[in-house]
Amino acid sequence: MDAQERRRGVAKCLEQAHGPVSATALAKQFSVSRQIIVGDVALLRAGGMDISATPRGYVLPVQNVGVRHTLACRHSAERMAEELNAIVDQGCTVVDVIVEHPVYGQLTGPLQLSNRYEVAQFVEQISRQEAAPLSALTDGIHLHTVCCPDEAAFLRTKDALKQLDLLVEE
Repeated sequence: MDAQERRRGVAKCLEQAHGPVSATALAKQFSVSRQIIVGDVALLRAGGMDISATPRGYVLPVQNVGVRHTLACRHSAERMAEELNAIVDQGCTVVDVIVEHPVYGQLTGPLQLSNRYEVAQFVEQISRQEAAPLSALTDGIHLHTVCCPDEAAFLRTKDALKQLDLLVEE
């Protein structure tokens, strides 16, 4: 299999996947190194394919049904799971996290977390890698883009975050 065929195969795998696919899994499937897959994904992106790298692997943008909103939150790293679970418990997906960096401007990290299992995996990965969340750059202040099935779910999410004193309001 040549490089072009492999990239077509990687694209097809991502299109058919029902969740994130790690570079390691793709490397194993195509019998190449993880670094080759990272390069393939870079070339696919350069060719116009919209591929996001999440903490759990590569994904194509999900065409979320429902309403999209942005929430402003503030909390310590220790309360991250509590915040994310409050959102997914209302049936919403945490699409990303956004912080405003004084030098780089807006930094966005794709998350695509839709349930407690995915939240637990994400929090475990941060702990295992000894990585700080993006909100550590901004004294805990950050935004989340959320996709909810309807406006009622979004309002429940806002209420849950208010109850936990995690929501930043005007």
